[in-house]
Amino acid sequence: MTLNDLLSGLPPEISHDLTPEIHNFLIESKKTIVVLDDEPSGTQTVFDIPVITDLTPTTIKDAIDEAPPVLFLLTNSRSLNEEQTTELHQNLGETLKEFQNDVIIISRSDSNLRGHFPLETNTLRKALEIPEAPILFIPFFSDGGCLTLNDTHYIVEGDNATPVHLTSFAKDMAFPFSHSYLPDYLAKKSQGPLDVQSLSLADLRSGDITTKLANLPDSSTCIVNATSLKDLNVLSLALLKSDRRFIIRSASSFVQSLAGIPSRPPLEPWQLQDLEPNPNGGLILIGSETPETHDQLNHLLKNTPNLTAIKLSIPDIINSTFNLKSTIADVQTAMTSGQNVVLFTSRRIFDDEEDLKITHRISQALIAIVQGIRKRPSFLVAEGAITSFRIATDALGVKQAQVLGQIIPGVPVWTIGNETLHPGLAYVIFPSNLGGADALTLAVEKFAPVL
Repeated sequence: MTLNDLLSGLPPEISHDLTPEIHNFLIESKKTIVVLDDEPSGTQTVFDIPVITDLTPTTIKDAIDEAPPVLFLLTNSRSLNEEQTTELHQNLGETLKEFQNDVIIISRSDSNLRGHFPLETNTLRKALEIPEAPILFIPFFSDGGCLTLNDTHYIVEGDNATPVHLTSFAKDMAFPFSHSYLPDYLAKKSQGPLDVQSLSLADLRSGDITTKLANLPDSSTCIVNATSLKDLNVLSLALLKSDRRFIIRSASSFVQSLAGIPSRPPLEPWQLQDLEPNPNGGLILIGSETPETHDQLNHLLKNTPNLTAIKLSIPDIINSTFNLKSTIADVQTAMTSGQNVVLFTSRRIFDDEEDLKITHRISQALIAIVQGIRKRPSFLVAEGAITSFRIATDALGVKQAQVLGQIIPGVPVWTIGNETLHPGLAYVIFPSNLGGADALTLAVEKFAPVL
């Protein structure tokens, strides 16, 4: 279906921008939006926001006590099994329970419908002791071309809108699904009785859904339709004005909407420069094996000058026969000569269980390489959810970071904390499902020296 056909005949969006009003309302409320982010790219719509990866109760409580408008807690739960994520969200819920009057909780997940849902939201609802709270299900994500209309979720590429169950995301090895019509998706995921409600596009574009929110049945799950940020803004303002408690499961765009954060252009090269003049090249790590990543890597290799490519052998990694010291030396030699370095692996096709094990081994190899590099790169890019999380926490030692902004739409940049291997380094978290073939190249080009 073409996008024009899908959107034809819809009621018009509200004409005015509610963003300033939403932001002021949030600030005056003195509440903190706490985002439990199930993988590192959830910061792709915000800027000047703190992120913490240390999820101990003391660290979380200290961070909330500082009363930031928005706080990201990086759970990385999409890489966990059901037992692990249940325990994690039980603990998080118990920690957050004492702040219930001061926080709004968003369980941020994938706009392509992958993740531990409704397990995580149900666990939070129980731990917070609010079993009656409705769950708002909001997968709309502007930069990823993900929209919801007539309770059906679509992915837009060019001028084509495809129901998400017909895309490769539905065949995900950990979270496969077979429905784009969200009532059916939710019924399948819940594996039990579920009261499914819906906020239609007509509801949101009426400009006032206060009554609709108030009348949602206790413990229901409400699908939120949206094709634009303005649609979400109507919901955000109504939520901030409501005294009712909700559990929110959303993609990244709703974080931006509920915080009243305006859209702003991608970062300029001068905003990405290292703290002090750094003649070294940058480091690009490719941990994903999606077709999109393969195309982006090939484009980078063909179109980027001053680039050294180092290909790691999968059999050598599996058999622990690859030469770690030699690889580290090769990276450092190229970097200190001003070359950017891209590390990637040979292509592979394995069954699902074996693929997860191999992905883990690749991450371990990349961690060892980054830990062994003592020369500071001028920037670091990590592509892939598991890779970007483990490089941040296990290789760099990130416990806290600040979201600087987006290097290209939907691709966040962090400034990492003083506790890390390279304090203040610009760290790019590149989602493996975002952008065209030239997206990675465009991101790396942003780090060209400013003359």
